[in-house]
Amino acid sequence: MKVPKFADLILFEDDDIIVVNKPAFISTLDEREGSEINMLRMAKNYSDDAQICHRLDKETSGALIIAKNPEAYRSVSIQFEKRQVKKVYHAIIEGTHVFDNLLIDLPILNVGKGNVTISRQDGKRAETWFQSLKYFKHYTLVECRPVTGRMHQIRIHLATQRASIAGDEMYKGKPVFLSDIKRKYHLGKDQEELPIMKRFALHAYEVTFKLLDGKEVIIHAPYPKDFETLLKLLDKFDS
Repeated sequence: MKVPKFADLILFEDDDIIVVNKPAFISTLDEREGSEINMLRMAKNYSDDAQICHRLDKETSGALIIAKNPEAYRSVSIQFEKRQVKKVYHAIIEGTHVFDNLLIDLPILNVGKGNVTISRQDGKRAETWFQSLKYFKHYTLVECRPVTGRMHQIRIHLATQRASIAGDEMYKGKPVFLSDIKRKYHLGKDQEELPIMKRFALHAYEVTFKLLDGKEVIIHAPYPKDFETLLKLLDKFDS
C-alpha cells in the first residue's frame, strides 16, 4: 500500500488543530508490532507535539481530529468526555432497512483482544442513532450518529439489527462482488473475482467540535475512492 503524504490528507488546519481524512488500512495509533506506519507517527513528523484526539478502526476511513499542542488536546478531550463532539458516519449495510431516526441503546462490553459483545449486565452504555439515506435492492446507505464512543459501536449495533456493514466479516457482513449485483457478469477463465471494497464500508463523514477560541467548526471528509466506487456500482446495477 502506498502511504499518502500527510499534508495531502488535511481537511482543516489552524495553529492548534488539524483534521485529516484518514485513509483505510492505516492504524490510528501504534499497533503492538510497532513497525507499521500509523496516523500518530505521520502527524508527529508533520507537527512535533501532535496528539490524536480519538480513534478510528484501522479499516475505517474519514475525519480524524489531531491536536498540535497540549492545550488543544485538553480542549478536544474535554469535549469528547462531555459528548459535545458530534460525529456522523456513513455505512453501506446489507439489506433494505428503513431506519427513521432509530436509536439503538445496547450496552457494549469490551472482552479484550479487539473483541466486543453486547452485554446488558456488564456492558457500558452505548447509543447510536441511525437514518437511512439511500436504498438499493440489496443494500442501504445509512447515516450513523454515535452518542457514545465505544469500540466497534456502530458495527455491532448495526449487526444487532441484521444490518451488518458490507464486508464486515467480524459481524457477519459479506464482501460485495460485482457478480452479486451485475446480471450476466462473467469472469474470465482462471480469473479470481475480488470484492469491490477490500474492507468494510464505514466512513467517518463529518465531525463538529469547537476550536480553542470557542468557534464551532463542521468538517466534512469526502468519500475515499473505494467507498465511492461501491456506491456508483450499486447505483448502476442494484437500484
